Amino acid sequence: MKIAIAHGDGIGPEIMKAVLSLFDAAGVPLEYVPVDMGKWVFDKGYNNGMTPEAQQTIESLGILFKGPMETPKGKGVKSVNVTARKTWNTYANKRVFQTLHGVDTVFSKAGIPIDLTIVRENIEDTYGGIEHMLTHDVALSRRFITRPGSEQVIRYAFEMARKKGARRITCGHKANIMKITDGLFLEVFYEVAKEYPELKSDDVIVDDLCMKMVTRPDLFDVVVLTNLQGDIVSDLCAGLVGGLGFAPSANIGDHICIFEAVHGTAPDIMGKNIANPTALLLSGLAMLRHLGFMGHAARIENALLYTLESGARTGDFGDKSKPALNTTEFIQTIINNLGKTPAHGARPILEDKPITPTQYKLEKNPLIMSKETMDEKIVGADFFVESEEQPTPVAEKILAGLNPKFELVTISNRGTQVWPKGSVFTNLVNQYRCRIESKDAAACTQEEILELYQHFMKEFKVCSIEILNMWGEKKGYSLAQGQ
Repeated sequence: MKIAIAHGDGIGPEIMKAVLSLFDAAGVPLEYVPVDMGKWVFDKGYNNGMTPEAQQTIESLGILFKGPMETPKGKGVKSVNVTARKTWNTYANKRVFQTLHGVDTVFSKAGIPIDLTIVRENIEDTYGGIEHMLTHDVALSRRFITRPGSEQVIRYAFEMARKKGARRITCGHKANIMKITDGLFLEVFYEVAKEYPELKSDDVIVDDLCMKMVTRPDLFDVVVLTNLQGDIVSDLCAGLVGGLGFAPSANIGDHICIFEAVHGTAPDIMGKNIANPTALLLSGLAMLRHLGFMGHAARIENALLYTLESGARTGDFGDKSKPALNTTEFIQTIINNLGKTPAHGARPILEDKPITPTQYKLEKNPLIMSKETMDEKIVGADFFVESEEQPTPVAEKILAGLNPKFELVTISNRGTQVWPKGSVFTNLVNQYRCRIESKDAAACTQEEILELYQHFMKEFKVCSIEILNMWGEKKGYSLAQGQ
């Protein structure tokens, strides 16, 4: 079976060479097709960090195994890691965090076992990187949460939890504050949960989740989160089991999957042959299981667990009184331990049932869309304007000559209402959100919104506009703080 291999930057080539040598020693029946990705490809002028030939190869094979990659700083280019995940719609980032005997942590010393699976939405949220300067003082980042995108990752999490035999699946969120975006994610979670009655489904606010994870991580099983929150929580969980050097990562999509090490490229130790390959190895084992090589994966993982139990270590972990092994020696020790069984957490040797990735030839971009169940109408717009004036003079300028079909409902600054009521103690920046709504929620047209824009531009620089939509009686926009 052919898979694409991207060796990565910094220590990437060293740890990839080590892991593939272990796979070869274990007789894993894979053929590796190298592809050009990473910082050195950026430096050749490819702004997405990969050559066209690399993209074509990965899309034809459907599986990418990659080392850590660096994004050049200060050049205005996007992360190749994020670009790859988003380009190929690998919507679910699955990261498994387990206690590893031989890797001492606060929890292992306390006898508290950890077995957590974090599923992070991988495409949407602030990771769209859609940002604008509205004024010289005000930056805006757009956060997209979609119903179909949320359903993709949440359904994957439930299916994975069912196959794993999980006891609990939890949605981490901030819907108490971001009532529309996180609220939509949470709504979809409970819609999907109805189809899995055998699983205990619950939710927790993400800050409370973080507090509980560092006090009682054994209470959680599978946790699904939006992109940014999932990114933070998954790295928190890596700290619970010894660090990013022991944290595998799988990015799952319908057509292409990426398995990678998510730690840094460690340029300070590049070429010294002392890097820890465990994270990349664990990601590779997730890839083998995804491809159906269950027996090979279990045999290699048992050898790794046996090796860690024996006290073998690289310089970044373990008993400092014991000599550290270099990368090559550490992998060779695992190779020597193939066939041995660890005392803790031994994996059963299952039969291999290889699943050849489907070769997809798409002629157009897939459109994911849910069915609209209620009538939609426009009832106004939020106008974001630049002004150094106080709220009342701003309101007076807007109200002068305003189309009588509309009313100025509120003016807010950084999300807090400052007109028609507010507090003089609220600090202001030079950008206001001015909400215009039609009276009695009457439907209006885009042409009427354009006329409102012309009304505003007579007095202000309009930085941005957001249409106010309603579906049936449900408003598609949030209130200001204090409104």
